[in-house]
Amino acid sequence: MTSVMPSAGDSAGSPAGSLAGSRAGTPAAGSAGPAAAAVPQPPARQALLRAARAALSDRPWPRVRMVEVAAAAGFSRQTLYSEFGSKEGLGTALVARELEAFLDRTARAAQRAARTAADPADAPVAGCAAAAVSVVRTAHRDPLVRAALTGCWESRLPPPGPEPDRAGARLRDRTAAALVSAGAAAGHGAAGPAALRHACEVGLRLALSYVVAPCDGPPEATEEAAGAHVTQVLRALLG
Repeated sequence: MTSVMPSAGDSAGSPAGSLAGSRAGTPAAGSAGPAAAAVPQPPARQALLRAARAALSDRPWPRVRMVEVAAAAGFSRQTLYSEFGSKEGLGTALVARELEAFLDRTARAAQRAARTAADPADAPVAGCAAAAVSVVRTAHRDPLVRAALTGCWESRLPPPGPEPDRAGARLRDRTAAALVSAGAAAGHGAAGPAALRHACEVGLRLALSYVVAPCDGPPEATEEAAGAHVTQVLRALLG
């Protein structure tokens, strides 16, 4: 079965409780905001992860061969094993890379929407709605991100890694940090950051319900419905 998924660098912008050459290391997963600097990766590691992603887009993970990934990246199989240790290690690093890229995209979408809201008082709602649309869009297009968010891992995907239930919480916290950095907490007094975190929790859980049960019609209909629903609920919540 063929899996078609966008790469981590694609600009396309998905329930929350579910919300190594010789130099090993994966990107920091818990950075607080969208502008947090990613941990630099050696060129070999980057190329090998890109090759693994391309291979996964063409065939299920059990059929992805380490020797083919190494050759596609232009490195030896020994370099691949030195970087990741095993195929499982490669899969775990790939999941972490794709999830980090998704979290960063979603947080940036929320931050951008909050900063450009016509009414500053509506910035938290606008930011959460934009995050919801990014979630639904990416989850529809990318089975790996969808699995990370819902906890439903198909056999054609890499293993989820050591903390498969943290994606929802990280999404909430990254989005809330983005809104705080955009000044969206200014109108909510001392409780602003906490109120934004709660709003993100509610909004993202609503968005993920649309991932699990999309609307009839094209994917854009589900994205639009999710954004509208989050807007309606959070306006009532934040008053």
